[in-house]
Amino acid sequence: MNRRDLVTLSVLASGISAVSPVWAQFNLGKALDAGKDLVKAETISDADLQAYFDQVSAQMDKQNAVAPASNAYAQRLSKMVSGLQNHDGLKLNFKVYLTDQINAFAMANGTIRVYSGLMDKFTDDEVRYVIGHEIGHVKSGHSKSRMQAALRTSALRKGVESSNTKAGVLASTELGDLAEKVIRAQHSQSNEREADDYALKFMKAKKYNPQACVSALEKLSALSGGSSSSFLSTHPAPKDRAERLRKQLA
Repeated sequence: MNRRDLVTLSVLASGISAVSPVWAQFNLGKALDAGKDLVKAETISDADLQAYFDQVSAQMDKQNAVAPASNAYAQRLSKMVSGLQNHDGLKLNFKVYLTDQINAFAMANGTIRVYSGLMDKFTDDEVRYVIGHEIGHVKSGHSKSRMQAALRTSALRKGVESSNTKAGVLASTELGDLAEKVIRAQHSQSNEREADDYALKFMKAKKYNPQACVSALEKLSALSGGSSSSFLSTHPAPKDRAERLRKQLA
């Protein structure tokens, strides 16, 4: 991409018109960086993806209280995932975040994090369903799409930052939240169905109780009445998904 195209992308990213008075305050260097980031978001390689997820997972581990090996939650999870460190071509690593939130996530670099709040509500096999579901998002490429979306947002904010405006200052203070964008991005219903189908096959292949897929989703549906669950905000319609899996098991 040539310099002119990068400038055009950057102007679009920032929402600034070339005829706007704000253009006079535009920082070309930051604008070019924003344009490059937009391109990179669309052309990200597997190696780039791995590097981004390594950084994001390390950042998430710093931001959360990770259960040490001696902790009861960590010991329970270790038993649950015995033999799963290498699964379906993925090298997985598991940790527990000590928080009341009901959530779990997986990243394309093999990171899988389960929140203690979810473990408090779920049986071992129900937690395994959640893990299988998250692995399904990785295998289906949904995690890559999440990272691309987060990078697009970062590029847009860099574009805003390139103008010397109050909005630019606000954008600058928020550029470090890439991890939150990746984790909190909501999956589509089609992505959810794909990940659920993977989880059901995962449960059967590992000889876990497949009915736990349904019971876990029913619990999430019940919790949706008054819960601020992060999992519920990023994984919509648990009731419909439970019914769909129930029919498959029947």
